[in-house]
Amino acid sequence: MTALTLSTAAAPGLRADAIVIGVAKGAEGPVVAPGAEAVDKAYDGRLAGVLETLGASGAEGEVTKLPAPSGFKAPVVVAVGLGAEPEQDAGFDAEALRRAAGVAARALTGSKKAAFALPLAEAADAGAVGEGVLLGAYSFDAYKSTGKDAKAKNGKAPLAEAALLGGKPRDKAYKAAIERAAAVSEELNRARDLINTPPNDLNPEAFAAVAQAAAKEHGIKVQVLDEKALTKGGYGGILGVGAGSAAGPRLVKLSYTSSKATKSLAFVGKGITYDSGGISLKPAGHNETMKCDMAGAAAVFAAVVAAARLGLEVNVTGWLALAENMPSGSATRPGDVLRMYSGKTVEVLNTDAEGRLVLADALWAASQEKPDAIIDVATLTGAMMLALGNRTYGIMANDDAFRAAVHEASEEVGEPAWPMPLPEHLRKGMDSATADIANMGERMGGGLVAGLFLREFVGEGIAWAHLDIAGPAFNEGGPFGYTPKGGTGTAVRTLVRVAELAASGDLG
Repeated sequence: MTALTLSTAAAPGLRADAIVIGVAKGAEGPVVAPGAEAVDKAYDGRLAGVLETLGASGAEGEVTKLPAPSGFKAPVVVAVGLGAEPEQDAGFDAEALRRAAGVAARALTGSKKAAFALPLAEAADAGAVGEGVLLGAYSFDAYKSTGKDAKAKNGKAPLAEAALLGGKPRDKAYKAAIERAAAVSEELNRARDLINTPPNDLNPEAFAAVAQAAAKEHGIKVQVLDEKALTKGGYGGILGVGAGSAAGPRLVKLSYTSSKATKSLAFVGKGITYDSGGISLKPAGHNETMKCDMAGAAAVFAAVVAAARLGLEVNVTGWLALAENMPSGSATRPGDVLRMYSGKTVEVLNTDAEGRLVLADALWAASQEKPDAIIDVATLTGAMMLALGNRTYGIMANDDAFRAAVHEASEEVGEPAWPMPLPEHLRKGMDSATADIANMGERMGGGLVAGLFLREFVGEGIAWAHLDIAGPAFNEGGPFGYTPKGGTGTAVRTLVRVAELAASGDLG
């Protein structure tokens, strides 16, 4: 993990491999952003013109490298685009700072130290830049060679250290912002590691072991239900999905409690460690990334640990519904009926609609503790990807105000989301002549149908939101901003922000 520090040093005298500055897209060309005054002065105030000559415009994601001025101890200046110049007296928003810092961190892979002279008008800006650096510098190399030729094979190591110039090391607000950025980013990166881990090494039992180790480290209570306990408890959904695999399912409960808490939240995550589709086997070309089908559980796990590390004054319980969905002689078949933990029966029409089955059991278990609110997170439907694309997740809820609050939290932390409806007329499509409900309904609006199914397993009177992160959970394209290729850790920051709002009484 990249080391993050606050520094009051002046850019010219700081020993580093590079000085990072911001450049905005102005009406008449690139504009050097606040924080880089000393650097601009060393270019006799002509830095913007030099950058424009080199082709820079200040557009988001743009990186321009140039030799540092004479007298600087750092050899290189890295100018990173911040996007449109803000209106007069308005600062750069947090997401622009995060993305720029992330782009710079990726551009400086292999460097030992970089000084970031980006705009830091207040402590929150330092936190945003810190998050961007730590998330942008992420790399997953657990399975890369480690011998003498490893460097040549695998490329360079991530940026080792980032000093935030203009920060205030002795200011409590700045220190708290950096500490928060480190805690959230480290746990989000842990979620990315889990998502990227091959399924032969991360089955339900292995995931549960990771959760147990983290719980012990951070003072979180943990309970793991194995096949025997799940059978005894009547968790027919989780057992039904895991029936075809040699790796048995698990339900993991993580409980973080605060003595000062007045609110309680439950986070529920879909944890299909590999999804073949079961008997309703996925077609060729749809299996290769199905190690990411546990991204919801990874997000819930990371959020609970982050809440504990931050000492938030709210009780947070995480439920990880873990199973591997495989075809075999013991697998659940289309047409089978499962008796769920709630007592309801479900006719399984498609075994590839398995996420809603494990979530249903976990949602009902979470509901029995009567939290103030429940949020589930899942890579649930391809339909949501068709609706919202690869970078935006959908939010459904049984309460409009709660849905709005979660949406606001997601936008605040830079995780694009969109509120989606739960049309009542789609519920009829899940009527079953055999069971209480079927796990499939109308094809059109399939993401909304899945939300309606889950709503059936939420306890009465509990505010609930469903985050379908199927699109942004796994990035199959190139990296952008602070988002890497592969597992992204989507929803971790939304959940943490919701927990912070609940702790402060501002969740609504």
